[in-house]
Amino acid sequence: MKIEIVKLPQYSGMKTTFYSVFIDNNEMTLFDKFLEENFEKFPDEIDDILLRIDLMAFRTGAKKNMFKENEGSLGDLVCALYDLPNSNLRLYCIRLGSSIIVLGGGGHKSKAIRALQEDPKLTSENKLMRIISDVIAYQTKGKEIYWSANEMELLGNLTFETDE
Repeated sequence: MKIEIVKLPQYSGMKTTFYSVFIDNNEMTLFDKFLEENFEKFPDEIDDILLRIDLMAFRTGAKKNMFKENEGSLGDLVCALYDLPNSNLRLYCIRLGSSIIVLGGGGHKSKAIRALQEDPKLTSENKLMRIISDVIAYQTKGKEIYWSANEMELLGNLTFETDE
């Protein structure tokens, strides 16, 4: 699988920089696909997610309390953007401190289910983010990916292949 991490300048600001991922030769990032898949059914929730992204980008940074942590494997950085009490959407991301977020996919999460494993779509989206998180960690250790001096951007080789 080919993974390409790309900056999303339309969502990034002085407090947080947002990225998403192209998988293989797909023409849409995971986040763009999430928006497209969910806008018609959940327009208010998509608007809320975009407002919270804007808030993080320009005002608050990506504070820990804005995310539900430990949504992936032990030690990875996969989390979910906290949803509102009546929200039905789950957006998975990778939080690299308070200034860099990699937005992934997600989907509808019924309040009737307790664990993502109960929903095949959420399980698939979460597994993909775990793979991406592992690749970022590996590439960071090998110095293929590194942070800018101001810790606001990912630099280096942001395109790689994995056997997953």
